[in-house]
Amino acid sequence: SAGKDKLAQNAQLADLVQALGCGTGTHYSEKDLRYEKVIIMTDADVDGAHIASLLITFFYRQMPKLIEAGRLYLAVPPLLQHGGKIAYARDDKHKDQLMKSEFNANAKVEVSRFKGLGEMMAAQLKETTMDPRKRMLLRVMLAEKDAKSTAKAVERLMGAKAEARFEFIQEKAEFASE
Repeated sequence: SAGKDKLAQNAQLADLVQALGCGTGTHYSEKDLRYEKVIIMTDADVDGAHIASLLITFFYRQMPKLIEAGRLYLAVPPLLQHGGKIAYARDDKHKDQLMKSEFNANAKVEVSRFKGLGEMMAAQLKETTMDPRKRMLLRVMLAEKDAKSTAKAVERLMGAKAEARFEFIQEKAEFASE
């Protein structure tokens, strides 16, 4: 909900905009974008999810054409399995497949998830999250048919009115407990 001036005062966002080279708002220029893909890579915890949602909101409001062009992505940090053997799983479904195919049925396999990308050794980070051949990216997309409902939801959840967020939480609290 911050205004343009406040956003410009944020050092991290100013650095990000400068690095991308394409400007924001009415000054956005696709041809000046310095990168083929903009990848948001955050820790696989609540704080990381919060940072990712703030960044997606920033891009949605300040560089919507970046999203429309299909150039914004989220990196998916892996699950790590070990027990004599190491295997990386993209998600729980893939983890279950690996449990059956890579490990003995009665083997005691320890499953852990990296909480922070900083916990990973450089080689692990490269192998699982940076290597284009092995990493998993989710493209951030906005379906045209959902444009109005998305705009309404973003304003409700990320806008200046705290009471709108509180109302949303009250409406969805039962769903969250399930």
